[in-house]
Amino acid sequence: MKIQLLPKFPRPTLRIATRASQLALWQSNYISSLIRQVDPEVTVELVHVSTTGDRDQTETLRSLGSFGVFTREVQLAVLDGRADLAVHSLKDLPTDGPPQLTLAATPIRGLTFDALILPVAESRRLSLQDLPLKARVGTGSPRRQAQIRFLRPDLQLSEVRGNVETRLRKLDEGNYDALILASAGLTRLGLGGRIHSEISPPEMYPAVGQGAVGVECRTDDADLRTLLARITDSPTLAAVSAERSLLSTLRAGCHAPLGVQTKVEGSQIRLDAVVLPQDGHQRWMASASGEVSDPVSLGRIVAELLRSQGVDRVLRSGQAE
Repeated sequence: MKIQLLPKFPRPTLRIATRASQLALWQSNYISSLIRQVDPEVTVELVHVSTTGDRDQTETLRSLGSFGVFTREVQLAVLDGRADLAVHSLKDLPTDGPPQLTLAATPIRGLTFDALILPVAESRRLSLQDLPLKARVGTGSPRRQAQIRFLRPDLQLSEVRGNVETRLRKLDEGNYDALILASAGLTRLGLGGRIHSEISPPEMYPAVGQGAVGVECRTDDADLRTLLARITDSPTLAAVSAERSLLSTLRAGCHAPLGVQTKVEGSQIRLDAVVLPQDGHQRWMASASGEVSDPVSLGRIVAELLRSQGVDRVLRSGQAE
């Protein structure tokens, strides 16, 4: 990604609040490298933060709640002055965050699709549809669970928590016949070789913001916002803005059984979305296109198309997160 150099940043050190998982640290170090490209004289330090989702490795995501289980404490570190900016997996970042913080940077997006992972000893290249009858599939995501139930209601779905390495170890030890993980996280950790097959639309739609890294800073930090704007990728920003507008309009949490696919081509942007009840017995779909200059309106249009099909009752019923 080509980055425009800035005049010297007025502060010598920037502190990034981050979770301490290997993937979170990769993302924070990636943002650090982009900042140093903008201003090589800035020193970047990482401030490790433990979140609710990190500390509780036994409860399901549904029981932990919909909003900010992987982001609240990281945001607090910026709000209370321990850090200057926060780095998140954007799919985990709620759309209704504190007004004192702003989403200030979205670098170029990584892979958006989900991936089927089989035990390391399995040499066959199987797809989701190829899995044996009643195979045990590990995923803690309500979105993935609902879409799998729609496609393969025979499969036995099991919750799986922990970092990527822990999940892979549990798979290889025989706790599951397959896992479903985000391809972006695997490739960023150098584990792309574990991907057996891609699961992408129309089979399975990714989460809002999947594959993107989001950087927050204080809303009133004008100097830092100017710096972070230089590491933002415009097509990525347009795509995630449309997706997050959809999520916000539907008032659905980050872990809702809601999937999206966004394509930016020149001045046009297209957003496809699906909503499912948690049991996966039905799937509602909506699509629209618009100007890339107004992605927020596009997200609202697609949300209203879904609402006209009655998805509010699913999102309010407790079947969705």
